[in-house]
Amino acid sequence: MLTIATWAAIVMVGGAIALTLWRLWKGPGIADRILALDTLTINAIALVLLADVALDTSVYFEAALLMAMMGFVGTVALAVFVRRGTIIQ
Repeated sequence: MLTIATWAAIVMVGGAIALTLWRLWKGPGIADRILALDTLTINAIALVLLADVALDTSVYFEAALLMAMMGFVGTVALAVFVRRGTIIQ
């Protein structure tokens, strides 16, 4: 039962990634595209963790943590760039 639920969740997260990519491509503004990129990072983390559960390992957990940290730093850097025009003061 857990296997079926895990694969169903993988398919749903894959659909969410597809819709997020659509928003990233067609976003009306730069803020919407930054938000879509952040959402894409969160969905990718969820996909990695679901693959970790499906494969019954704990190898990918560290990769998910690194993806979360890099996604946060990237989102903040893009937001600062849009607001100020430069990242470093």
